[in-house]
Amino acid sequence: MDVLYRIGRGTATEVMERLDGAPGYSTVRTQLGVLERKGHVKHEQKGLTYVYMPTVPRHSARRSALKHLVDTFFDGSTSKAVAALLGGEAARVSDEELARIEALVKHVRAEEAAKSARSERR
Repeated sequence: MDVLYRIGRGTATEVMERLDGAPGYSTVRTQLGVLERKGHVKHEQKGLTYVYMPTVPRHSARRSALKHLVDTFFDGSTSKAVAALLGGEAARVSDEELARIEALVKHVRAEEAAKSARSERR
């Protein structure tokens, strides 16, 4: 998906050439087929060649993948996922990134407080 988001549209060969690890052509075609069945990509036929393109915006795919990751590896717990990111790897988190995370937490808290206040007024 990342390759298709970067190039916009491409054949299996074009996708394969941009992937690390030198996957085989049939592997890439199989994965593109799976992504198509799931509704993440579609194809147009140009002669005998399929040209694939994403069908969902990148931010939607990112959100879906992240939810799956959190559900699968962290029992659906956002705090466990964040703890894993900040855990032993904390030395890699810059002061700017920590400040951004702090601002995001404050923003979410403010949104939740506003929702709660609106709900109480009803």
